[in-house]
Amino acid sequence: MTSTAQSDLDERGVSNALRATVRRELQPELDLITDNGLRDRVVEAWATAIAQSSFSCIGDLRASGMWNTDRLVRGSQADHLRGVAGIAVQIAKTIKEQFPELPVNEDILVAGALCHDVGKPYEYDPVKRAQRKSLPSKAGWPIFRHPPYGMHICLTVGLPEEVAQVALGHSYEGEVLARSPECTIVHYADKAYWQTLRISGLMIDDFTEESKA
Repeated sequence: MTSTAQSDLDERGVSNALRATVRRELQPELDLITDNGLRDRVVEAWATAIAQSSFSCIGDLRASGMWNTDRLVRGSQADHLRGVAGIAVQIAKTIKEQFPELPVNEDILVAGALCHDVGKPYEYDPVKRAQRKSLPSKAGWPIFRHPPYGMHICLTVGLPEEVAQVALGHSYEGEVLARSPECTIVHYADKAYWQTLRISGLMIDDFTEESKA
């Protein structure tokens, strides 16, 4: 790494080049967020998550993030995030057409959808996975699942608690929470994305023992 590249890194190891990559990967759904500061913090959350892992960008993760699950016939984790955001926006739009008083903040909804899996670079980091396999922690494997770690990332970069709750509550962990309307919509948008593709034959079970190493 050159001295110029090193000087570009902030205290969390995030570079402006990585921020620019994340911003490109989350388009055009990222621009649905009207609050510039909130949009920037979504980018910062993913840039931080990637910088603290062995991945170089969101697109390095398969769509599910997991190394041992079906993959899509095409696409990456970035495509999954954008897909869930798109579905979530349409759910909110459809319900609001019937119930204009629906208490959904679209900026929070889109930010939450784009950040719902922001903890996955930690949980599914191949380097960390190999380390845990060679020296299992007494705390378990993984030490944290991606929802609570995603909440940590969101709060670390200054995202609102409402966005952090979506990261925490979109999966199993949300069953013990009173999910917000935004979190509820993302939860079901996430499920709809996977179940529709699975039942449509657009997922391929092709992982091997070698890929588990």
